[in-house]
This record gives sequence, structure tokens and C-alpha cells, in this order.
Amino acid sequence: MAELARMIADNLARVRGRIAEAAARAGRQPDAVKLVAVTKYVDEHDVRALVEAGCTTLGENRPQQLCLKAEALRDLPIDWHMIGHLQRNKVRRILPLVVMIESVDSARLMAAIDRIAGQLGRRVPVLLEVNVSGEAQKHGLAPDELEPLVETLDAYAHVEVRGLMTMASLAGETDTARANFAALRQLRDRIRADCPQGVNLTELSMGMSGDFEQAVEQGATIVRIGSALYERTGR
Repeated sequence: MAELARMIADNLARVRGRIAEAAARAGRQPDAVKLVAVTKYVDEHDVRALVEAGCTTLGENRPQQLCLKAEALRDLPIDWHMIGHLQRNKVRRILPLVVMIESVDSARLMAAIDRIAGQLGRRVPVLLEVNVSGEAQKHGLAPDELEPLVETLDAYAHVEVRGLMTMASLAGETDTARANFAALRQLRDRIRADCPQGVNLTELSMGMSGDFEQAVEQGATIVRIGSALYERTGR
């Protein structure tokens, strides 16, 4: 366990260093970028080691696993983000557990979150997921679907839309990822003028273990890092 803790602490420090370097290249401050540690493929021991190393904002892709991990780790000061596809019938179960839902990909899901959040007496921060690469196997709003939804956001009294989220193309090429991230930033900048009062779209969640540096350089405020935190040898 001590070896695991050291490995994860070293990886976390390395990732934070790479975030800082990428931010500096873009003329940004490192603390402008929040690290969300992805727990999709790791067990409770890894997560505990990560939290003990000082990373307390965690993201889970699967609602069932989020519920199980939140229960098993309820003694730790964790802020959970839901970052994967969320079906409307899972909203009631996960809503009390999370501080943010990053993967709102339809008006129907937004309406379900708004309704249940109202019943729970809270206002839920969310991000709108956009499929900027246009790949059919991905979830997310098409770019041309985003603006019509943004124009209706003042109808959701119990949802606070803070920004946008995307995944780069599955092709995995650096230049393609950079172009995808730039496209999300440009889309956000273009539709800001049409947002209802109080909706600022300040957050851009983009970048994972293989491309987070390009995301930071293109304006990411949230990066979602998994394998780079748990690998046996860091880069």
C-alpha cells in the first residue's frame, strides 16, 4: 500500500507539473485549470491513495459505479463529478452524490435534472456535452443543436449551466485534438452573446490523459485525467 501511495502521489505531482507547463505556454495561471481524477478503471485502494495525495475532485463515467464508490468512500472529502453518459432514469439516484454533472447531452436530460433537483431543493451545476468531432459513436449535442438549447436555459430554475464539455476525436492525433479543443472554445465564445442573463459558460471541460496539455493550451478550465495518474511509470 505504501508503494501504491508513493506511485500515485508521484504521478499526481507529474500531471500537475505538466498542467502548469502547458498553462505557462498559453500565458495562463496553473490554478485556472481544475484537475478531475477519473476513477472509471480503478478500485477503492487507488482512489484512497489519490485523495490522500491531495486530489479530492473525482469523476466517474458510470452511474452505478459512482454510487458504489461514493458509498465505499463516504468517509473521505470527495467532490464527485458525473462525467459519462447519464440516462434520465439514473438522475434521481446520482443527484444527491455529485457536485457537478459534466455530460448533459439533451434537453430531455436537462429537464429531468431540473425537475428532480427542484424536488431535492437544490440547484445543480452542469456542463453541456458537445460532440465537436462529429463521431457517431460519441454522445453529445451536435454543435448546431447547442445554440437553440442555450436560448432556453432560463426555463430551468434548478440547473446552473456553467460551460461546455467535449472529448477529442478517437483518432488520437495531437493536431486533431488541438483543433477539436479550439473548436469548442470558439463555439463557446460565439454563443455567449445569446445566453440568458446569469449564464456565463465560463467552464470548458476538455482533455484527458493523452491530450490534456493541448486542451490547457486551448483554454480548458477542467481536465479529466485517468490513466496518467495510475500508470506504473510516469512520463
